[in-house]
Amino acid sequence: MRKIAFDALRAVDERDAYANLVLPALLRDAEAGGGFDRRDAALATELVYGTLRHQGTYDAVIAACVDRPLREVDPPVLDVLSLGAHQLLSTRIPTHAAVSATVELARCVLGDGRSRFVNAVLRKVAADDLDGWLRRVAPPYDEEPEDHLAVVHSHPRWVVSALWDALGGGRDGIEALLEADNERPEVTLAARPGRVTPQELAEALGDDAAPGRWSPYAVRLADGGDPAAIDAVREGGAGVQDEGSQLVALALAGAPLAGPDERWLDGCAGPGGKAALLGALAAQRGAVLLASEKQPHRARLVARALSGNPSPYQVIAADGTRPAWRDGVFDRVLVDVPCTGLGALRRRPEARWRRRPEDVAGFGPLQRELLRSALRSARVGGVVGYATCSPHLAETRAVVDDVLQGHVAGTPFAAEWIDARPLMPGVPDLGDGPDVQLWPHLHGTDAMYVALLRRTA
Repeated sequence: MRKIAFDALRAVDERDAYANLVLPALLRDAEAGGGFDRRDAALATELVYGTLRHQGTYDAVIAACVDRPLREVDPPVLDVLSLGAHQLLSTRIPTHAAVSATVELARCVLGDGRSRFVNAVLRKVAADDLDGWLRRVAPPYDEEPEDHLAVVHSHPRWVVSALWDALGGGRDGIEALLEADNERPEVTLAARPGRVTPQELAEALGDDAAPGRWSPYAVRLADGGDPAAIDAVREGGAGVQDEGSQLVALALAGAPLAGPDERWLDGCAGPGGKAALLGALAAQRGAVLLASEKQPHRARLVARALSGNPSPYQVIAADGTRPAWRDGVFDRVLVDVPCTGLGALRRRPEARWRRRPEDVAGFGPLQRELLRSALRSARVGGVVGYATCSPHLAETRAVVDDVLQGHVAGTPFAAEWIDARPLMPGVPDLGDGPDVQLWPHLHGTDAMYVALLRRTA
């Protein structure tokens, strides 16, 4: 178990891999080898994700227990120490068992010499509990609030600052959000209309199913089970999709529209979750969906997600900033733009340590050009949805305002806001509008943002 967790952490560190892609393959190999059961898989999963989520906190603790800067500790050694710190500070594993098992792992993957170093450091870590360590290593909140929250809740300081600005609230809001980022998210399915109903999906899952909170098509896996084992998922009638993403697609599909409603476009369709739901909704109205994705391998994922859709649709590999279609022909357009992903940190905890403040500025020009292209693609009177899984203000409202006010390419775009809040009935705490920012701590969703616009000329 611990060797699998170590291998997953090394892949994340060395190859910039994502744990949610690497770990399942490692677990399958272990199960194929025999002697590895569901409890072992659960522990390995907890060790990997727990260590990644709390890496910042553990780094601060370990730094207080070694006699050199952390940058001088070999990364494989630091991974072993972090795994040990997680077991000691955040699990119910007895202290002796956590230390001895981690030292044995170190002996196996690092050698005898460095295993003695690991043993010495972990015995220092074990001298106090997590609360005690936080009192020792976290700066006082009254003096350095962002640095304090960064250590206590294991987020880079710049991310804490950006999220706090996006919330615009007091300490309770930011702490609740950071805590939610460190919780294991639920697995949520979307039942695709015309292929399977939420009731049929829930009945097939039995006691493992719970209804969605906000989306009429959502079904939650109560025990976080394996979606790949569900017939409806294997057959394409349902797919794994956070409720926030479902709400974005539903808001675009539900926006009032005068005139024809026949041509829909998903301009940044990969990997295909929103496209599959939009395609199913379009089919019910006799509309046709064009799903475009720049990267060919992601376009293939979109095609797989849409396979079996009851309505005509087309999937193409094309750059949304240089569209392969004529301007002004689509009734509904969605662009879920590339972003920093700060709204999905609970699903990809390693992303918080990879992103840098300069990444925000790096995405900006692309986000603005994709929105301009989406507005050009819509007919007069058509609806455009701009969505992103980041709540950073520079990736949300600032992008839309710049495009509408002509700060991009020097020409204001003739479009008006549509209030997205009424298109999410029953969802509380949607702010002042007209755009909507969802939050993990308020809605139990990823921090999805959506702005709806109508092209007016």
